[in-house]
Amino acid sequence: MRAVTAADLAARLTGPGELALLDAREQGVFHREHIFHASCVPLSRLEAQLPLVVPRLSTPIVWCDDGGDSELARRAARRASELGYTSVAVLEGGTSRWAESGHLLYGGVNVPSKAFGELVETRHRTPHISARRLAEMIEAGENIVVLDSRPLEEFRRMSIPTAVDCPGAELVHRVAQTVTDPTTTVVVNCAGRTRSIIGAQSLINAGLANRVVALENGTMGWELAGLETVRDASVTAPRPGPEAATWASAAAAEVGRRFGVRSVDTGTLRSWMGDPDRTTVILDVRSPEEYLEAHIEGVRNAPGGQLVQATDEYVATRGSRLVLMDDDGTRATMTASWLRQLGWEDTYVLADPERLDAGMIATSEPPAPPTGAGIDPAELAAVLADPNTVVIDIGSSLAHRDRGHVPRAWWTVRSRLGDLVGSGTPEIDGRTRLVFTSSDGSLAAWAADDASALWPGTEIRHLRGGTRAWSEAGRPLETGMNRPLTEVDDVWYKPYDRAQGRAAEEHMREYLSWEVALVDKIARDPLVSFPEFD
Repeated sequence: MRAVTAADLAARLTGPGELALLDAREQGVFHREHIFHASCVPLSRLEAQLPLVVPRLSTPIVWCDDGGDSELARRAARRASELGYTSVAVLEGGTSRWAESGHLLYGGVNVPSKAFGELVETRHRTPHISARRLAEMIEAGENIVVLDSRPLEEFRRMSIPTAVDCPGAELVHRVAQTVTDPTTTVVVNCAGRTRSIIGAQSLINAGLANRVVALENGTMGWELAGLETVRDASVTAPRPGPEAATWASAAAAEVGRRFGVRSVDTGTLRSWMGDPDRTTVILDVRSPEEYLEAHIEGVRNAPGGQLVQATDEYVATRGSRLVLMDDDGTRATMTASWLRQLGWEDTYVLADPERLDAGMIATSEPPAPPTGAGIDPAELAAVLADPNTVVIDIGSSLAHRDRGHVPRAWWTVRSRLGDLVGSGTPEIDGRTRLVFTSSDGSLAAWAADDASALWPGTEIRHLRGGTRAWSEAGRPLETGMNRPLTEVDDVWYKPYDRAQGRAAEEHMREYLSWEVALVDKIARDPLVSFPEFD
């Protein structure tokens, strides 16, 4: 496997051309320390994630891990090559060698977007309001509207009293329908800082006549101030009527001119999609609800606010062309304005989305998982009491813990199955039947395929439809993380995924301090820069 030195990688990260720097470790491990420009594509989920974030098979890819003995990067590179990727390399010595070469490492997830959010606040002096002051205004019945810029699922988990859900790119699109009095103060919040800052600055950039402020530290700041959040709220900002839509379209167009947002027609897009030497990614930035109502097959949904908040989860190829689409250009233009400021220079808005059809799109879908050796929920229920039957959940540990799992199921990470072979694990050794499950069963099918080579002579099955099918069949679920076979570090646990009380508060403080500190850290990093606009 071809190796790339730290010096070579640094030069390529600052030079022209496309490059996908991918970290093969689990997200929870990646979170501890990684290279700024890396996207997390864990080996355990590679087949499902890689084609989505790196759709062109000839894209230059450099895989990395921590440089230890696990060889995750090499295993990931080999698997990518098996899937048809033709320009695959590994970072020599991993992140350890990178740091030894004098380069910085970063903790956290979605670091480029988080660092950019802090830089926006510094550059634009985005106004903010404290949780205490907002609580006083709500208590006094002052003329304010609180707009929560997170997706509805997050909003329902916890929200500020009186808040209305209006995710990221929907803010400019819907604000004129939601806030009709120019004397109303508009407060934008999220869970922490980034989407509050970007959301508030979006409305300011759009020229909204109202006073606009970001809630300092979001719902975390609210809870740290000892204030109660609301659970299961469902109030959402209405879609714009004709007058509000006209204002939003004009406002977004002016923002687009300020930040050099360009448009592209379907004719040009067709030629781009046929270019074998350049990646073009088409993203539908409308809300998930609108996307589900109607969309072009092959175009991925990337709600604008989330795309700016977590760009590395949607696109991993630096230097890609990004083409954004919606129904009237407002959300696509606002999102493109932020992506250009993030450094995605070749970001465009599709000028004529009504002319786009699925036949123009060169899709890169994840490969279908193996179909053999499946077992239905009823079959599993019949053999579950057999002491020789062991159920192993290789889905998200967070889902295993909170959403539930098959009773008595053990949990592990797919890429660590080999560590269990001959390890003296009594839960597996000597058992004659291993049944793998995951949320929808896809990952479980890949794991069963891996396990067949690891445990020859053992009956290896995967639960068809996964834990979801088990639940939909009326079968019981257990919750909690009581049977881990390996370390539980596959995902980053957000502060509010942690224990409640003082422990959760400490995680919130650590997280907010980390966000604020990013702007100073990137100032010391010669490999990190964001373009400036007048």
